[in-house]
Amino acid sequence: MTTIASPDLKQRWDDLLASAPNVRIRNAAAALGVSEGELLATRIGDGATRLRADFRGILAKVPSLGRVMALTRNDDAVHERKGHYLNPSLGQGPVGLFVGADIDLRIFWHAWAHAFAVLEPGKDGARYSLQFFGADGEAVHKIYLIAESDAGAYHDLVEHFRAEDQTPALAAIPAHPARPEQPDSVIDADSLRAGWLSLKDTHDFHLLLRQFGVSRTQALRLAPEGGYAVPIAPAAVRAVITAASAEQCPIMVFVGNTGMLQIHTGTVTKLMDVPEWFNVIDPDFNLHLREAAIVSAWVVRKPSADGLITAIECYDARGGQIVQLFGKRKPGIPELEQWRSLVAGVEAAQRLA
Repeated sequence: MTTIASPDLKQRWDDLLASAPNVRIRNAAAALGVSEGELLATRIGDGATRLRADFRGILAKVPSLGRVMALTRNDDAVHERKGHYLNPSLGQGPVGLFVGADIDLRIFWHAWAHAFAVLEPGKDGARYSLQFFGADGEAVHKIYLIAESDAGAYHDLVEHFRAEDQTPALAAIPAHPARPEQPDSVIDADSLRAGWLSLKDTHDFHLLLRQFGVSRTQALRLAPEGGYAVPIAPAAVRAVITAASAEQCPIMVFVGNTGMLQIHTGTVTKLMDVPEWFNVIDPDFNLHLREAAIVSAWVVRKPSADGLITAIECYDARGGQIVQLFGKRKPGIPELEQWRSLVAGVEAAQRLA
């Protein structure tokens, strides 16, 4: 569904670019009081092309692009990973997958509404990308071509999926507000704890939350005793990543939004601070984390068929998950003792009363 854009939105963006030529589109959209998708749509015919909403079809062709950069973000964390889109499982179910050593994705189709091919100037020349947005105009995933990518395959994909409607506008539908938590007093906390302790697969945790009608942070508050959910200082996240870098402990870094979860598995090496952001800047993996947005952080332990699984989980003021960290692991393989030891050390130093 499209609509005619506010007649001055494109002009307002042009004016903003004239005064702040390096402003990023997401920040420009916030400054102009619109979503990123709405702002991008004003460029249709001038660097942006609307694609048909055949998301499974588009992603099925993405492996033909070769090596690319995948980007998934939320308000406070940006996850960028270079590699190939391999082993797709896009089917007809509610969740799609790409499972590769480099690019590892969980796709939640219900949140996908709009797709664009985008050409924008870059410091090294033209920059091509595929960009996907929710009905609210918020970005769910982006795929950028890099030097090794197959530009011909990209142009073929864009031509094949080009939408008939190229109206330079997008009708954003505001997202429904999150359902407020129920009071802790009405939750069957004993049964919740029993369910937690009987988990055999950490992926079943969200089913447990749904069964008892609790948010993630509420479940952490009501967790079983014995170290299953330990509140830690927000600074502990930096401490864990720094220790993992120093020890070259392979980790898993999860960043997601309503439409996508993107996972990096491997070591992290180069850490860097820039104003407001703590960063991992490695050749194939970048993480940008707005530490000031972390309102609560936890060490979380869940049983599995392979033993206890330990995570660091970070949340914003609304209870939204910003980033989640694990030690490198696969089903059937116990958690790394190096990771457990590393987390235990940070937990001892950063535990909140």
